[in-house]
Amino acid sequence: MANKSGPSNRVKEERVSFIVSEATETDKCSSEGSSLSGFKLKKEEQVEDEDFTFDEPCPKKQKTSRACLGHPTFSPSSAAQTLRNELNMNWDLIELLSNLTCVERWVCENIIMLLREDNTVPFVVRYRKDMINHMDADSVRDVQLVSLAKKTQSVIQTLKKDGVLTTDLEQTLRSCRSVDELDHVAASSQKLAEPKHLALKWRLHCDHILTHFVFLSGLSSVEEVATGVEHILADMIAKDPETLTHVKTLCENCPVTIQSSVSKAALKEKVQGKDIDKFQLYCDFTCNIHRIQPHQTLAINRGESLKILTVKVNIPDRVKSDFSRWCLNSRWRPKTMPREEHHLILKNAVDDSYKRLIQPFLSRSYRTKLTSAAEKESIAMFVRNLRQRLLAGPVRGSIIMGVDPGYKHGCKLAILSPTSQILHTDIFYLHASSQQREAEKLRYLMSKYSCTKVVIGNGTACRETESLFADLISRGNFHPLDVSYCITNEAGASIYSVSPEAVKEMPDLDPNLRSAVSIARRVQDPLAELVKIDPKHIGIGTYQHDVSTSALKAALDGVVQECVSFVGVDINMCSETLMRHVAGLNVGRARSIAEWREQNGPFINREQLKLVKGMGPKTYQQCAGFIRINPQTRCSSKAAAKKGKGKAVISVSTSFNPLDQTCIHPESYHVAQRFLSIVGGSTDPIGSSQLRQRVENKLRSSSMEELAKTVDTSTETLQLITDGLTQPPGFDIRQSKNRDTHICDLTVKQNVEGILSIHDTLQKKNALKIY
Repeated sequence: MANKSGPSNRVKEERVSFIVSEATETDKCSSEGSSLSGFKLKKEEQVEDEDFTFDEPCPKKQKTSRACLGHPTFSPSSAAQTLRNELNMNWDLIELLSNLTCVERWVCENIIMLLREDNTVPFVVRYRKDMINHMDADSVRDVQLVSLAKKTQSVIQTLKKDGVLTTDLEQTLRSCRSVDELDHVAASSQKLAEPKHLALKWRLHCDHILTHFVFLSGLSSVEEVATGVEHILADMIAKDPETLTHVKTLCENCPVTIQSSVSKAALKEKVQGKDIDKFQLYCDFTCNIHRIQPHQTLAINRGESLKILTVKVNIPDRVKSDFSRWCLNSRWRPKTMPREEHHLILKNAVDDSYKRLIQPFLSRSYRTKLTSAAEKESIAMFVRNLRQRLLAGPVRGSIIMGVDPGYKHGCKLAILSPTSQILHTDIFYLHASSQQREAEKLRYLMSKYSCTKVVIGNGTACRETESLFADLISRGNFHPLDVSYCITNEAGASIYSVSPEAVKEMPDLDPNLRSAVSIARRVQDPLAELVKIDPKHIGIGTYQHDVSTSALKAALDGVVQECVSFVGVDINMCSETLMRHVAGLNVGRARSIAEWREQNGPFINREQLKLVKGMGPKTYQQCAGFIRINPQTRCSSKAAAKKGKGKAVISVSTSFNPLDQTCIHPESYHVAQRFLSIVGGSTDPIGSSQLRQRVENKLRSSSMEELAKTVDTSTETLQLITDGLTQPPGFDIRQSKNRDTHICDLTVKQNVEGILSIHDTLQKKNALKIY
């Protein structure tokens, strides 16, 4: 839990949200992380009279460094009680999430309310920083509603149908704070109901272990009655919260280990050696549960699912002896001296409870926690790698040749213009006997289109093709052109080449040539190209088949939306595929925007988005700040001031607003204008050196806090406004971060301007190949 007496350790700059924090950070604080799941946002309500006027800004908290005061910036007094009533659980959702995620309670309240109001994560992270204490996108996603309430309702209905639900049991179920605890209580209740031949009626007095028992049916001896009583007591012990807490504490002080070995079935059936060899490291594996690595957990789980490995959790015998002693002498000790037979029944019940119920529960709990933590780390690795791939710096202003290498079927080539338009496609057999003739044809094409950049896919024949180009470059075959090359990851290119989107985009092109186009575009603009491909197909992680499919998809979809939104899209240039990943938009709304653009011409300003079918006030609020209207791509529009049949007429401006090319949200335009009047500038020279100088001079003479009070806004909003006003036209956060282009194991680290100058290094080393 964040220290309430000092500055919050969650304070981060927005751009830090592009870097995934350590996945284990919240695991250290969370004891039941498996109870978290996605929060389903409600569908946007349709209103007859759409009002695009933004609400008055919520009360802002003070300077972020004073967040330790703990005052929520947006927290209706009935919020927690409303959520509790909706979920119908015996715990406070906000308090539970705060404990699980190690986030201040007031931040949890704000995040929950923002998400319940259909706000997207990118919008919250960029434009509501003061309300979430500068948390990054990954941390915000952790603070989401739990699915525990829904599962509790399902279990209650099942037990009620079976006729075993009691008032006390229902309250116990509604008090469960984790899925593991819920499953344990439910399983114990169901097991108790199964042996009907041992059914009996009993009472437990506070001063005695047993006062009496009554036969109901089928019990013909005292031994059977004693066994039934032992089962009932064992069930009571296993359900008791204080007992479970104590046994967990005992385990924490002992070295609990997880062990895997080759299963008898695998040895008996003589599973192919290669299958067992894959799990050679885990055929005789033992590790403390606190030291096992996430990839080891997933590997063991996979081996167990294939019936190659047998896995068990080893809990020291000392835990059992200490537990039994505590139960008999403390928790379950009768206040009066019991008879010997009653003491024996109690002792047997404690032993039976531990062996039959509690120990399996502990093993399941440990396995569940390990698997949950491993899946979380695996998904976090996917997210880190995907974010790095999507935010690789683009290569702009160059004609690029994409090469999909091959042997028998030749190397597929595609030459693209600086705007990614296809200029030429062809197939060259560079590894055949006619190599010299093909090289001459290649030189002719490079000269014809003035192509100086070559991108080679890292598939089959990659090294041979690379060697050939290195040889041609070193011999000056392309003179006077200064040709250079790099290697990029082509994972997913083949899948994309036969996808419906590729067919729609390049209907007359052979699928093999489409892959060459995709390879080239991955360097021209990685973000715009990779969003067309399912993230699971671009080689960015491991064990993707061993983690929750829904959780992985939600995480990857979230990071794609985050990257696309934070980079921003030129609404007049971007594809429909890229547009659908902008915060607030979806497939239908992106299609409507594309259709409007085709019918009316380019957008002149952001306000014209209100004229698009399906663009309600909430959608506009969420997406407007991430959409750019660049002066170079706008022109006169034929748009009429109406929205369609049955829609109210909306009056929008038909003039260009320079602020529309910045990251400043339309809800803050009036604040930006007030700030410009203070510094003595205007919106015409956005990003100019003169405006930048004026802003810097003002910030040197007055603090950000003072200026924020003057223009009546928060320091976070004012910081965003100053960034938007001083960033140069066409600003791209990917280039501003000076990111290297990382390309799998065949990485060629490049800067933006000299991205493909590797042949200089080759000449210095007097080598023609890189291995």
